[in-house]
Amino acid sequence: MNNFLLIILDGVGIGELPDANKYGDVGSDTLGNLSKLVNGLKLPNLQKLGLANIKNLYNFLPVKTPLASFGKMKEISKGKDSTSGHWEIAGLPVMEKFPTYPNGFPKELMNKFLYHTKLKGYLANTVASGTQIIEKLGDEHVKTGYPIVYTSADSVFQIAAHENIIPLKELYKICEITRNKVCINKHKVGRVIARPFIGTSGNYKRTTNRKDFSLNPPSDTILDLLLQNGFNTVAIGKVNDLFNYKGIKNQIKSKSNSEGIKKIIENLKSEKESFIFVNLVDFDVYYGHRLDPEGFHKALIEFDENIPDILDAMDDSDRMVITADHGNDPTTTSTDHSREYVPLLYYSENEKARNLGIRETFSDVAQTIAHFFNINNTLNGTSFLKE
Repeated sequence: MNNFLLIILDGVGIGELPDANKYGDVGSDTLGNLSKLVNGLKLPNLQKLGLANIKNLYNFLPVKTPLASFGKMKEISKGKDSTSGHWEIAGLPVMEKFPTYPNGFPKELMNKFLYHTKLKGYLANTVASGTQIIEKLGDEHVKTGYPIVYTSADSVFQIAAHENIIPLKELYKICEITRNKVCINKHKVGRVIARPFIGTSGNYKRTTNRKDFSLNPPSDTILDLLLQNGFNTVAIGKVNDLFNYKGIKNQIKSKSNSEGIKKIIENLKSEKESFIFVNLVDFDVYYGHRLDPEGFHKALIEFDENIPDILDAMDDSDRMVITADHGNDPTTTSTDHSREYVPLLYYSENEKARNLGIRETFSDVAQTIAHFFNINNTLNGTSFLKE
């Protein structure tokens, strides 16, 4: 029904970018390394679409007549963060890198954090894995009531707290204050993230009540342009937080890949002349950051098994793009995102599949969406619609 569906497989990269050495990511190849480790990806539906035609993958062969046009995209934004990746996909590259804190946050920033939040103290203030830091400091947090503050290689200020010690409403308020009064000016991080957890000593577990507090995009994205031109915009999952809800008419929460896929199918059937923008986050959150390649592959298999249902929900007037926002190679020693190309699959029932080659920016997706809805614009990128 003239819908354009954009699915982001969060963290599913397809080989290091030429500048990967600047980010410590030489050798990162999420799909390539994963394919070798599992002796060939078991993704028959993505294979039929053309995933294996993008590049040589171990024991995962290209098909002669793929169902979708295929290629891969470069990121021109600075960094390898979800925010910059999504904004560039939406036509707005981030050319000034968001600040990162490899040695933790400076004292003056943390003093500001205590002053504005009225907290008595905090724990950690270091670069850490989210699961490891709550294992290490969960007991002390429960004892003191102080939140656990940490960051990563990305531009994030993360605040972890047990839901019984700092209730969700209070944790979200702390994050909102941090976003609006602490992480500003030169410390304007991409995201402030609430990281609630539950459990008891030795058995702490993060919940799905995570909430991201992002910056507003500094100018219009494809979401804004579509809304301004009378088209419906639907965001499912993490997309809402990453754009700070800007340009989004229908805001749909989703806490898992399976829930997100269900919402995709529902909206394809119910909406018309709509842009449906979806992030499937499980690959990144549960398997990339936790260095779990088997779990990563299983999540890809689960997505792959749902592709026929997604295609069945589309009609011949609809279009679909499947891509990613960055890499997150679970086979390396790093628990951070990786600077990689991202795969590009473009499906249209009535268009012959083509090799789209290497796209020079993620923003080619935004221009393709604008082209589909016939919107003149000044966004970055080049359309590959009927190229």
